[in-house]
Amino acid sequence: MSRVTLCLILPALLAACAPGTLTGRPGTAPASAPAGAPTPEAVAAATAITRAPSPRPAARATAAQLDTTTAEQRAAAARPAERTETRLGTTVGSLGNPSEAGFWIRTPLVTERAMGRIVNPANGKSAQVELIPLTSGGSGSQVSLSAMQLLGVPLTDLPRLEVYRS
Repeated sequence: MSRVTLCLILPALLAACAPGTLTGRPGTAPASAPAGAPTPEAVAAATAITRAPSPRPAARATAAQLDTTTAEQRAAAARPAERTETRLGTTVGSLGNPSEAGFWIRTPLVTERAMGRIVNPANGKSAQVELIPLTSGGSGSQVSLSAMQLLGVPLTDLPRLEVYRS
């Protein structure tokens, strides 16, 4: 049964590949397309896959637009430590999700949420932050947009940061 089906389907499939099936004229190939050139249909299909529309205007936010902390919050986060802190270690920080507001760091240096401070030893600036465990592995940390700006770090840098628990 399968041989009979194959014998009936195979000629039909091969006939669809015959020259002239795209032009409608049997036995002729398109004169305008050089051999091996992609057809307009193939170009359109590839373009649909490889190009994406521009982001929505609302998605093109600047760092200032994404930083929703108030001046009072930034001043409070920049205050020096009022109590004894425990140094947890040093980590390389990168910008975390910029749409998550507040002062926080996701780091493998903690196993539970706590309050703490991060210090940029390059300029001495510090920020009080919420320490959040980073469970995805790795040795680096993700830092909030607000904290990166308070530390005076360009958002594309990977600074070494000292991490303290309050």
